[in-house]
Amino acid sequence: MKRREFITLLGGAVASWPFAARAQQPAKLTVIGLLGSNTAATQNKWTAAFVQRLSERGWVEGRNVNIEYRWAEGRKERYAEIAAEFARLKVDVIVTSGTLPVIVAKQTTSVIPIVFATAGDPVGNRLVASLARPGGNATGLSIQSVDLAGKRLELLREVLPGLRRLAFMANVGTPIAVMEIGEVKAAARTLGLEVDVLEIRRAEDIASAFEALKGGAGALYVQPEPLTTSNRMQINNLALAARLPTMHGNPENVEAGGLMAYAPHYLDMWQRAADYVDKILRRAKPGEIPVEQPTRFELVINMKTAKALGLDVPATLLARADEVIE
Repeated sequence: MKRREFITLLGGAVASWPFAARAQQPAKLTVIGLLGSNTAATQNKWTAAFVQRLSERGWVEGRNVNIEYRWAEGRKERYAEIAAEFARLKVDVIVTSGTLPVIVAKQTTSVIPIVFATAGDPVGNRLVASLARPGGNATGLSIQSVDLAGKRLELLREVLPGLRRLAFMANVGTPIAVMEIGEVKAAARTLGLEVDVLEIRRAEDIASAFEALKGGAGALYVQPEPLTTSNRMQINNLALAARLPTMHGNPENVEAGGLMAYAPHYLDMWQRAADYVDKILRRAKPGEIPVEQPTRFELVINMKTAKALGLDVPATLLARADEVIE
């Protein structure tokens, strides 16, 4: 081959390299920002259910979607930090749970779609305009936590028929707290119960809240939200030391030593959240996807804790439980 022909051939090959390289590069992955309001360990089962349902919908992590996980551990200052980071990353959708994280995410961006796997009273807290037509950039699932307060007190009363005074631990730094305190007090009046509210705003307040409890309370109702869930071990240990049976709104808290929980089926809700994400990634507008409410609920009872407290749980209640921890 003549030198000139060789150079011409080489030059053509070199010129074609960038095109070949670009052709071999994978397409840009879709990015989901998961703002975990609790700890990674607390949300492990929920997250796994979410990822599994995404894969069933064709979104496989590492293949055509990347999930950026961030954990706030129940600390509200972390919500803003994580939401701001997701905005800088320009993720395709933000997934979170809990009322306050959604509020913070909406304050951070009005452009990135937001899916909430759980949120209390989305309309009352102005997360959406209505359940049927959310409007804006957020949609998801309502946990109806306020509506469940009365049912939880009725179940607690079945175990403690002589209950006269209830302590209610509430994170008063959250928008849903005022509403839930009102609902708990209203339900308590119906049952003839007095209520002592233990106010907390951060993890450091939990021990002092127990110390401030003057005695007389026969049980503890724990507001279901990220701060209490992330610190469930401490709360349950202090309650057990104070001989206080506990009612939770999260089964994970019962697995960590609480007495009882009555709650929406969170695994279902996280799976449904993945369905919402799938619709949005396929160009549906979040403001046009109706907010759903839970259709499945679960009652979980920890018999180890009941025995430690010397409680006899009625057989009729155990028969109705979805899970009994022995």
